[in-house]
Amino acid sequence: MYTADMDPEVVQWVEMLRSPQLEERLVAVKTLQHLGDEDAIEALIVALSDENPTVQEIAITTLWEFATPVAITPLMDCIGSPHENVRAEALSALKELVSTNDLMKLLDVLQVGNTDAQLNTLVLLRKIHDAQALPFILPFFESENPELREAAVTTLRYLNQVVRCEPALALAQDPVESVRRAATLTLGHLSDEGVIPLLCELLTTDSDWQVRRNAAQSLDLLASADAIAALITAMEDTEWQVRKFTARALQKTADERALPVLIKSLTDDYSDVRRDAATALGNLADANALPALQQTLHDPDMDVRIFSQRAIDKIQKSMPEASHA
Repeated sequence: MYTADMDPEVVQWVEMLRSPQLEERLVAVKTLQHLGDEDAIEALIVALSDENPTVQEIAITTLWEFATPVAITPLMDCIGSPHENVRAEALSALKELVSTNDLMKLLDVLQVGNTDAQLNTLVLLRKIHDAQALPFILPFFESENPELREAAVTTLRYLNQVVRCEPALALAQDPVESVRRAATLTLGHLSDEGVIPLLCELLTTDSDWQVRRNAAQSLDLLASADAIAALITAMEDTEWQVRKFTARALQKTADERALPVLIKSLTDDYSDVRRDAATALGNLADANALPALQQTLHDPDMDVRIFSQRAIDKIQKSMPEASHA
């Protein structure tokens, strides 16, 4: 654990780290953290298995500060710890330390039957972005544990070059709201046949307003003209956040059918909705929106006034007679 050329002070604390007395081990691990001597790395890795979670947590923090690749595999053993603080600290450390070189190690952890380790591994795979993980993630879509289903479909969103994954569509209709919310956001990154109709259905009929909001966000990303009818309906949603993100989606898919509902939204109770509706009207470039936009130049919210003026300018520039004015 230590060599002859080690600093005697470090040796003293490394030896104390093996004391049967908890107080001495706590003092030792805190002192080694303060000293920051890399000769203590091996002893700190051993301390990850200490019977006391506080000792483990401080050892994790110290190894994290050293940023040594040698600690990555031992730290992976900690993300399935029965102690929440230990798991959380190990996960935070690994988020910074893992790289593509650690993919296979993570996939091995994913196959160990420890739910906490699996959940945390799914989070770590989001940093690596490697599509090779997809076959290992898919089985969790059918897990009995909704947390695993949610984590897996969220991780799918981060995998490079994965644009089709039909099994994800089923999770957008999961009985558990948190799973539906995550799956609905993920659909915005997929191009499977059926994604747009499903998002339109979720936007207009799902009982959970956060699912509806997420559907609007995904439709904003996909910018499909096939979603216009659903987006127009959603501008009447009871939740302002749904209306806000629906207005944003309508900014990308300018369609004259949306003109009446966007004009109506200029008087929405929420300034975010009014602002985004004004921008959508500007993109629509329809002169029929000008009178309503002129009214919003007196809006109590400064952002609404600014975005309305921009919309007015944009519409006026698009009019044929503008060049002769």
